Amino acid sequence: MSRKLNFSVISFNMIRRFAVCTFFLSMVLFKTELLAQDLSDNSDILKLLENCRLQTELTRYYDPAYVKLDYPMGDVDISRGVCTDVVIRAFRAINIDLQKLIHEDMKKNFQEYPRKWNLKKPDTNIDHRRVPNIVTFLKRKNMVKKNSDVEADYLPGDLVTWKLPGNLDHIGVVSNVFVAGTRRYAIYHNIGNGTTLEDILFEFTITGHFSWWN
Repeated sequence: MSRKLNFSVISFNMIRRFAVCTFFLSMVLFKTELLAQDLSDNSDILKLLENCRLQTELTRYYDPAYVKLDYPMGDVDISRGVCTDVVIRAFRAINIDLQKLIHEDMKKNFQEYPRKWNLKKPDTNIDHRRVPNIVTFLKRKNMVKKNSDVEADYLPGDLVTWKLPGNLDHIGVVSNVFVAGTRRYAIYHNIGNGTTLEDILFEFTITGHFSWWN
């Protein structure tokens, strides 16, 4: 009788543990499925974000050095870059070359772009790698979304700009990865240690919110 009771207790505990594990596994799968459904109608966003993820494995350094680039599709070495390079590389994964698009727009509308670098004409080596120029281009193309303090307003594939201490401009890409315990997405960016995925959405003052698919 005692052995049967012990066997029953063990069996019950095993079943209970299996049920608990199955429940949590189903919740993870359900969450993943919901996320996939959110993006299932836009493969471009998935490609863009997969490129960002790959950058976290390849881009290890922050390097703001001015470099002579090919045109179009010019890039610095993949092992290094700045915050804007995260965005540029991601969009090239879906055949959108911001170097070319921004240069063409600047040639026609140079007076509409910031003059803070004392440039007298467009420069294909650096213009697209400057946050204010990307922001100006996105605004000119009506890709602006509202700034807010509501995490649900920031969706995968959106671009966000911030003002960092020292009056520095910064840009990142909203990922499709939730920050643990929240419904807030982490951000792909390069702020000094290569391309990383971090919870920084509300760490700094948001100055802009954009979507190519707005």
